[in-house]
Amino acid sequence: MKQTERIAGFVLLAITILFGMFGLSSSMLYFRLAMGCILGYALARGFMGFAGSVNRAYKGGSTKLMRTLMFMFFVSAAVSTAVLYNADVSQFDLWVNPINLGLILGGLLFGFGMAFASCCASGVLTDLVAAFPRGIVTLLFFCIGVFAGFPIQNTASWVQDSLIKFGDKNGVYFPDLFGFDGLQGYLGALILTGILCLIVVKLSYLYEKKRKEAGTYFGIGSETVQLAAEKKSLDETEPVCPCSEDGYEKYISRPWSLKTSVLVISAVFVLLMGVTKAGWGASTPYGFWFGKLLMLFGVKVETIVEFTKGAAGPYQMPFFEHPINVQNVGIVLGTFIYMLTSNNFVSFCKSSWKMNPKQALFYAIGGFAMGFGTRLSNGCNVGALYTPIANFSLSGWIFLIVMVTGGVVGNIIAKKVRL
Repeated sequence: MKQTERIAGFVLLAITILFGMFGLSSSMLYFRLAMGCILGYALARGFMGFAGSVNRAYKGGSTKLMRTLMFMFFVSAAVSTAVLYNADVSQFDLWVNPINLGLILGGLLFGFGMAFASCCASGVLTDLVAAFPRGIVTLLFFCIGVFAGFPIQNTASWVQDSLIKFGDKNGVYFPDLFGFDGLQGYLGALILTGILCLIVVKLSYLYEKKRKEAGTYFGIGSETVQLAAEKKSLDETEPVCPCSEDGYEKYISRPWSLKTSVLVISAVFVLLMGVTKAGWGASTPYGFWFGKLLMLFGVKVETIVEFTKGAAGPYQMPFFEHPINVQNVGIVLGTFIYMLTSNNFVSFCKSSWKMNPKQALFYAIGGFAMGFGTRLSNGCNVGALYTPIANFSLSGWIFLIVMVTGGVVGNIIAKKVRL
């Protein structure tokens, strides 16, 4: 079985490359597929996801993932500076999101939902491989939530218009606050971002210390596995042949540390910024997917457009012509490739296949809450949190606060119902 999984993983990698080369209509779509695969691979091999930043802290007391995310946010902001400095920012699709009631309500709903579903918009894609029953239920209702939220996102001023503005942006763009710093505001923006990251890191350490002192720190299983892998790497003093079984384990199977994973994700982020002139987004196409599903059952596109108050194009275009669709499929494939090449796919399937009706209900509630919340906050954990922070938007930090708050409330409820 071990050899079968490995072979299947490399065959899938080859098929993915061939599909990108010959099955997609442009090199840009191939680029999106490649970036998605790398993101999925990094998320899977690093045992990470944005939802875990709150869920792990609440359930096990560990804030390691939250602290690592702050490291990723700062690194991504720093490398974004290299792309944006001396450039015409009007040519970029910067995610300087509006600051309003929608951002707050959406963040609360999203955090609440990810506590039930144990994932986020990108995490649900990796769950389709690692925990299929949970992943498919969550994704279906996530799609429904996004679709149901489209009319509000497309018409409500309390979602579209920012209550706090500075300069010509519909929100607050940190470089605009520091135009006097001699470096187009990016020095001040980067320093402010670093300070905010350090504040979160400090609060995370204090919280973890309090949990340890109270005897309620239990740790996280995946982090223990990663620590063992890191220790094994440090203890290796002799060169390991890449072609040997030990070499395969070291270079292909062994889990990455959280920092390695986020460095890879940061590299993908700056590539997206440089090539596509935009950051990482994931959730909007989920609503389009549900619309396409309705069309399969005879619902006319005119009816969908009338309900969503949006354009017909995303529902009519071929699936693999939409760049984010291709990127999201890449995330699934990247996860699949790691799970197979690391010999973990079968074992994960066996351990995660069971799902009782109560779990299914709460996964559905969580998926819908996250999907609907993304329309109010104009994004998910990548579109309303990561990309805005890396793009120096104040909205990302506000989303972080309300998302954590919603996540804590959701975890409290999940604990009471013994989810």
